[in-house]
Amino acid sequence: MIVQSEALKLFSQTQTQGGLAMNIGLFTDTYFPQVSGVATSIKTLRDQLEKQGHQVYIFTTTDPNVERNVYERNVFRFSSIPFVSFTERRIAVRGLFQAYQIAKELNLDIVHTQTEFSMGWIGKFVARNLEIPCLHTYHTMYEDYLHYVANGKILKPVHVKQGTLAFCYHLTGVVAPSDRVLTTLTDYGVKTPIRVIPTGVNLHQYEQPDTANLRRELGYQPDTPVILSLSRLAYEKNIKESIAAMPRILAEVPDAQLLIVGDGPAKEDLEQQVKDAGLTDHISFTGQVDNNDVFRYYHMANVFLSSSDSESQGLTYIEAMAAGTKIVVMTSPYTDELLSKRTLGVTFKTEDEMVTNVVDYLKHGDEEQDPDLLARKLAEISADTFGQRVIEFYQDAQASYEATHEDTPDFSD
Repeated sequence: MIVQSEALKLFSQTQTQGGLAMNIGLFTDTYFPQVSGVATSIKTLRDQLEKQGHQVYIFTTTDPNVERNVYERNVFRFSSIPFVSFTERRIAVRGLFQAYQIAKELNLDIVHTQTEFSMGWIGKFVARNLEIPCLHTYHTMYEDYLHYVANGKILKPVHVKQGTLAFCYHLTGVVAPSDRVLTTLTDYGVKTPIRVIPTGVNLHQYEQPDTANLRRELGYQPDTPVILSLSRLAYEKNIKESIAAMPRILAEVPDAQLLIVGDGPAKEDLEQQVKDAGLTDHISFTGQVDNNDVFRYYHMANVFLSSSDSESQGLTYIEAMAAGTKIVVMTSPYTDELLSKRTLGVTFKTEDEMVTNVVDYLKHGDEEQDPDLLARKLAEISADTFGQRVIEFYQDAQASYEATHEDTPDFSD
């Protein structure tokens, strides 16, 4: 671990003079090169905070795909091991006091945790000992993931509630990416102030690129009807339902293709499902793609399809919207509000509704446009809006923290 130099420390202090800029520590067990909605959200947050003049430092776990001696700007990695039954997630096994020393030298103003596991607790420890606000983003609906541990026979929903309450105790604030998360945390009994701030997307990245080359690389014709599924290939994403619906879609659109982008524990089972159904000519798997190339896939597709019912927000939905791609997703309070008009996309409850809507968009999608509505929606979900709302929460949290602690006696020195 390389601690920042004294010069960097002085620079950080200079930046915060006058309260115009903050030194922010993001504590997470998931960061690039890992590919996930959480990692993307953290990268987007970092980019927006830095864009507005703040210094951002990532405290995260070691990663087998990152060499120890490779320099990563403002990224500190702590020794870790894979999480039991969920090996793509990692748990820090040491670094508590080391993280505190680094954070002290960097003169952090805010700790923002992104996980309820080890790095999150390290972040809380750092904030408490530096006497600074600690905020948290609740990214994951853990009740949807209990099957990863002993097939759901050990951990139950009540354990998720207890763990969440324990972690959220003594936080300054909690960011909920959606109303669904807000409702869940409120039902659990979380008393910490909660603010709903959906993760945004970098709209500039989604300016129309040339998709002809990508279609050619994938073996598609310019007019091939393409359905895109893009996510981590996990069982709770219910990708098997999208595959199962393909024969009915092909009966209406015989040249349709389903492209499944991503990697994960369900990949082998999904590939076998495709083979067993005799659909290898119409369903393809790309594996994991570079995050910087993801926007090309959204633009290339005619329809984005998701059968998942486990999303806390559904970052891929707003990425597809940013690309102007029609969306067909499982119904939920969040998606029903997001897709307020058919010109943006639709939700479904049954396979019949899924098939009907996918087929309709493949045949007539270009006929349904509302540029003004799309522009308003994109303004709401932009990365700029996301970053500004988080900064406002930081500022409110600092004011609240100072008001709460202003009468606390100072026994230092």
